[in-house]
Amino acid sequence: MSKRLISLLSAVVIAGCTTGPDYETPDTALPQAWPDQSILSGDLQADWSEWWQLFGDPTLNQLVLRSLDQNLKLSAQTARVEEFRARLGLARADRLPTLEAQAAASREQTPGATIGIPGFETGPTNLFSVSGMLGYEVDLWGRLAREREAALALFEQSSHARDALRLSIVTDVVTTYFDLRAAENQVRITQDTIDSREQTLELQQIRYDGGDIDELVLQQARSELESARAELPARIQRKRMLEGALAVLIGVQPEQLWSRPDWNPGDLGDIQLPRQIPSFLPSELLERRPDVRASEAGLKAATASIGIAEAARLPRINLSAMLGTAAGSTSNLFTEDAEAWSLAASLSGPIWDFGRSRARIESAEAQAEQAEAQYRMTVLAAFNDVRNALILYDSNSQRVEATRNLVDSLERTEALAKLRYKEGYISFMEFLDTQRALLSARLALEEAVRDQLSATASLFKALGGGWDPQGRES
Repeated sequence: MSKRLISLLSAVVIAGCTTGPDYETPDTALPQAWPDQSILSGDLQADWSEWWQLFGDPTLNQLVLRSLDQNLKLSAQTARVEEFRARLGLARADRLPTLEAQAAASREQTPGATIGIPGFETGPTNLFSVSGMLGYEVDLWGRLAREREAALALFEQSSHARDALRLSIVTDVVTTYFDLRAAENQVRITQDTIDSREQTLELQQIRYDGGDIDELVLQQARSELESARAELPARIQRKRMLEGALAVLIGVQPEQLWSRPDWNPGDLGDIQLPRQIPSFLPSELLERRPDVRASEAGLKAATASIGIAEAARLPRINLSAMLGTAAGSTSNLFTEDAEAWSLAASLSGPIWDFGRSRARIESAEAQAEQAEAQYRMTVLAAFNDVRNALILYDSNSQRVEATRNLVDSLERTEALAKLRYKEGYISFMEFLDTQRALLSARLALEEAVRDQLSATASLFKALGGGWDPQGRES
């Protein structure tokens, strides 16, 4: 009897098939080369996992590491990954048999009225039992396999989503840090300008008191000083707001971040530009970008859900077995006469559900179409990100060079104008014009350097962030 049951079970398992479509990567039109391939000159086999260290700023390195350890959004996403890991374990376990143990004890008395003999009544009886029960669902149509496939895809999606969030947080920390350094330098430049114009005003006041200049020149000096003072509060406000934004990315209060004695941020000009950017073909971007991989994993899960919905329309086969012992007293529980066992098989499935199953399949198919469209949009956005990042990287490099040349030229112009003003060849207003132009150029240079550094960080993000020599996302 048992041999026949085993043979029948084997035949059912072998005959099983998996419903629903198998996943296939959608065909996408990929560019053959990047807009400016010469920018990407780094060795792909090198370790780029901690790319932010290429800027050579110890304070920045500390901030990034703290953000990876303390950022609250990243902590929440990490917990979500663990949730889907547990769901994957549950889906794996559902494909295996269940084994349960049960022990029971009862005492009952049957009244004579239930037997049909008036006045007859049985005495109380005891029943003790100990049994083990085995249950197993034959995955005839691959429903459980598809559920495991979907759970694995959702786990991968959550893991890649965490990597994408991690990359985004690191890039935000890096760019916000550059913004803050630039804002601090602009505050310093503005304060230096105020100090210089205060000295100029004092000198002009002396000259006015001595009758060397008229009141117009004095008021011009005072106006320039007040103009610089009016700019300072807004620059200080921006600096403090950036401090708060950076602290939030780290996951602490601003006071906790900037009151530490070991924070010693350097000047923006001391931050070095990475000499090389990793080079690879456009087709490899699909494996580098965590957001693309997360989107593809979502498509895998949606595809598997179609098979789950289709299998739900078909019958399910459940096998069960029980082996135990039952007796009227505990002393006889494990004797030969007390042995009890059973084998059972059940077949269940929908006959007519008024279109519910069909609607579930159509819903799953529509969700898969949405997931595929989302995947294609993510791929297009990824390539556009790289294209824009390369353009910004190149244009900001040119902008920094041009602005630096402008500052050098205006510094020389300002020195000459100061000399000519003292000798009386130009008016005070002309001299002030050169000072204003130099101030604007210096502030513009800080912004250009900041934008160049930020563009470099954005390029690393667009290329997928960091990865190890084996090509796995870091």
